[in-house]
Amino acid sequence: MYNLTDILNLVSKKTGCYDATGSSDIESDLGCYSDDFHELISEYSKTFTVDMTSYLWYFHTGEEGNNFGGYFFKAPYERVKRIPVTPDMLLEFANKGKWDLKYPPHKIPKKRYDILINTVLVLLAIAFAIYYWFIK
Repeated sequence: MYNLTDILNLVSKKTGCYDATGSSDIESDLGCYSDDFHELISEYSKTFTVDMTSYLWYFHTGEEGNNFGGYFFKAPYERVKRIPVTPDMLLEFANKGKWDLKYPPHKIPKKRYDILINTVLVLLAIAFAIYYWFIK
């Protein structure tokens, strides 16, 4: 069985916050979000051998970078109400050996149209750059 100190040591190492408590919201209170949050969760699952099959990232944190396609189609994390993750939750799931959170009913599109728009914009920018610098 793991104890809260085990979890807090990992959280402190990954966030740089050494005053976290069991009830600290890892994103809001400790400032760990997006890619850093994903890295923390990945390290957590490996360190404590937690089955993350049922984990839905978009309930807990957002994504990095600009999402111009998000002006037309919301990203998954903008379609649901955020659920905070705390060290107490991480401890509970570590001792169960699996991510055991019951998510509320929700509907997320199978395709990320926001990402598709971003890809098209990047390809257009590259095509324009090639035309401007090499063809013109």
